[in-house]
Amino acid sequence: MSAGDLTPLSVILPVLNERDNLEPLHERLTEALEPMGRDWEVIYVDDGSTDGSWDVLRKLAAADERVRLVRLRKNFGQTPALAAGFAHARHPILVTLDADLQNDPQDIPRLVEQLGDSYDVVSGWRRDRNDPWLTRLLPSHAANFLIKKVSGVPLHDFGCTLKAYRREVVRDVSLYGEMHRFLPVLAAWVGGRVTEMEVTHHPRTRGVSKYGLLRTYKVLVDLITLKFIGDFQSRPNYIFGGFGLLSLMLGLLALDVVAYRVFLLRRFEATPLVFLMVLFFITGIFSLFIGFLAEIVIRGFHDTQRKPTYYVRETVGLDGKA
Repeated sequence: MSAGDLTPLSVILPVLNERDNLEPLHERLTEALEPMGRDWEVIYVDDGSTDGSWDVLRKLAAADERVRLVRLRKNFGQTPALAAGFAHARHPILVTLDADLQNDPQDIPRLVEQLGDSYDVVSGWRRDRNDPWLTRLLPSHAANFLIKKVSGVPLHDFGCTLKAYRREVVRDVSLYGEMHRFLPVLAAWVGGRVTEMEVTHHPRTRGVSKYGLLRTYKVLVDLITLKFIGDFQSRPNYIFGGFGLLSLMLGLLALDVVAYRVFLLRRFEATPLVFLMVLFFITGIFSLFIGFLAEIVIRGFHDTQRKPTYYVRETVGLDGKA
């Protein structure tokens, strides 16, 4: 995508009980997208709204043929809603943002321009956030610090929904659980080029926030899952086998101490070391077997799903392509 290229884009918005925000939001989206001079579509994904949001969305779709709607059967969560939007998008550039009017549509042209030829993901950074400190900012800062340290992807704001993606990179990652906030990490792990830029953040004026302290523990659990997947998905025996060998070594150490007490010191009384020795041996053996079984499962998964072990950015001389 070079300078002057007018590649079409799809804007994807998960919607949950945002009835009062939808009409002014679509007006702002139109004002931001029209001057770009390229084809575009807006995909609203209704994630089980119960406040009449779907009726407003149908009204918007009737008035604008570039509006496309996806209605989920119930509230599945933001990650499945985004995945549904990605699956139904038609254009090579994908832009995501929230429907609560806190993300500014006027930032979309800058995100797409930054994407250019140099990056596959441009993530928004809400440097000056207009949210409550205790319930939103503090958990967010803590989560961003942990994600950056664990993943190695140097972003400041993983939770900002306002992002621009190249379609082929999104296609190479799997979204499940609450993994939407880790999309830049997942993209980086399949070779995507990731950067960020500062974006505007407005205070919420209508509706009720869907975020709170309760989501913090989900971020921590997902972060542990992400780390395990990133480091051990293809070789789970590295962690199970390592733990098993450590347990066996501790068991042997306990056996040496018990043998020393019995054969050299002639002490035959029961000690906790005997229990620890048995526990370490059993734990070590079971961990090794679990690791072997996990290896078999992973191999079978790769064989049946044809899951690639690497990802190609481009080719030369294949099917007539330069």
